[in-house]
Amino acid sequence: MGMIWRILLTPILCLSLIAIFLLVSGTAPAFTEESKDVIKLPEPKYSSSISVEKALRERRSVRAYKNVPLMLSEVSQLLWAAQGITDPHGFRTAPSAGALYPLEVYVVIGNVNNLPNGIYKYSPLGHKLVRIEKGDKRPELSAAAFRQPWVADGAVVIILSAVYERTTRKYGDRGIRYVHIEAGHAAQNVYLQAVSLNLKTVVVGAFDDRKVKNIIRMSPQEEPLIVMPVGRSE
Repeated sequence: MGMIWRILLTPILCLSLIAIFLLVSGTAPAFTEESKDVIKLPEPKYSSSISVEKALRERRSVRAYKNVPLMLSEVSQLLWAAQGITDPHGFRTAPSAGALYPLEVYVVIGNVNNLPNGIYKYSPLGHKLVRIEKGDKRPELSAAAFRQPWVADGAVVIILSAVYERTTRKYGDRGIRYVHIEAGHAAQNVYLQAVSLNLKTVVVGAFDDRKVKNIIRMSPQEEPLIVMPVGRSE
């Protein structure tokens, strides 16, 4: 019996020693979430030299942007303003009926320092980006928005979508109205945050829903609501 156990344990012991060697030598694969497709965003700032009153006064819809990159910290701040978590209980920057949070936030990156171009989904939990598509997709998104050029000109394009069922399962058809109210809150947050960062943006509502949904690779349950190019301007 002892001989049988030694025969069985020898391969297991060898495999264990090989695994330890690989880990120590650094050649073992790193099975961690923080891969090249998951970007941990810089922590957002909670104060600035721009008051809420000044941001409200200066907020404008601007459709002309310079070909100048944004910083990753600015992208972080914009996304936090849209749907960032502000409370240990999970409450966010925009109010949500029943705290059900039907909105999803995507960002199409086209000109950001130290961030590869592509389509990313914002994860409020952990304040991070998950890349779902590589490459500059702004031209495709502009075409889907009936060729509005400012969609392609923004350094980034933020897209707000909704999973209506998260809200309607509690509030019925009236929940659709609540979702739209929430999208308006999130969009205004992006506007005001853009003012604070000396950036410009505009809400775009004219686009082919099906095409935008396909480009962004949204789930079947999602519907695109708002497209917001963001960039620097004169």
